[in-house]
Amino acid sequence: MRSIWKGSIAFGLVNVPVKLYSATDDHDVDLHQVHDKDGGRIRYQRRCEVCGRVVDFEHIDKAYAEGDRTIVLTDDDLSSLPEERSREIEVVEFVPSDQVDPIMFDRSYFLEPDSKSSKAYVLLRRTLEETNRTAIVHFALRQKTRLGALRVRGEVLMLQSLLWDDEVREANFASLDERVRITAKELEMSSSLVDSFASDFSPEKFSDDYQDQLRDLIDAKLKHGDALDTDATFGVEPESEGGEVLDLMDALRRSIEKNKAPSTSSKTASSKALAKKRTAKKGAARPSKTA
Repeated sequence: MRSIWKGSIAFGLVNVPVKLYSATDDHDVDLHQVHDKDGGRIRYQRRCEVCGRVVDFEHIDKAYAEGDRTIVLTDDDLSSLPEERSREIEVVEFVPSDQVDPIMFDRSYFLEPDSKSSKAYVLLRRTLEETNRTAIVHFALRQKTRLGALRVRGEVLMLQSLLWDDEVREANFASLDERVRITAKELEMSSSLVDSFASDFSPEKFSDDYQDQLRDLIDAKLKHGDALDTDATFGVEPESEGGEVLDLMDALRRSIEKNKAPSTSSKTASSKALAKKRTAKKGAARPSKTA
């Protein structure tokens, strides 16, 4: 990993030099646009509306439009702002961790100690762990002043940028004003359904099926050309266009019955049937050699 920012955490008289790294990666397949007639690459150009020329990035400034006037802001203008020059992650307060609403979380960053001694870093990490607190901080990154949550993840201090309060919308839905009567039996059945799905969260169990299927599709097209049957359903059953409207209790009951754990033998049979189905489908998708 390569650090994208250097600075320090400051709270009181304590100063903790750190390096900042992006904590997440985008795993999406990188697609671009082409002309459907000849496959030519479609590119976007930064063309000036006044002179008509294509402009390089180094000659592009930012601007603010107000009515018929444009206020140009150069890089020197922006770097002159005190907040932009700041290299401090300033601790504003320490709050109970459960008071930070997850809806406010934006980007995540890892912080690495950037000094000969990591004692101040470890001390801050241990203190946050022992007190079950999250540090609310101010910092500037990429020409933006940001609010952040400084917390512990394993052995590392993590900085998560937060949305500002006015960036989080209120959910005011008139449909929720309606009074709904929930019976004790309905609540019991619903709780049973939740119990049948209960598990400990293990993110490694989950994968992005769409991206996996997209990669498989690209690999298949590379091997077999455009004759490949690119069925978009990928085994997903189509939604029925009609059917019986089930009441809530019946739907809960059926969900519980459907989710009951199958026996080991039935699991094995299902796995074999699924593998056989996938093998047959892949064979059908490939064009014959005599075609």
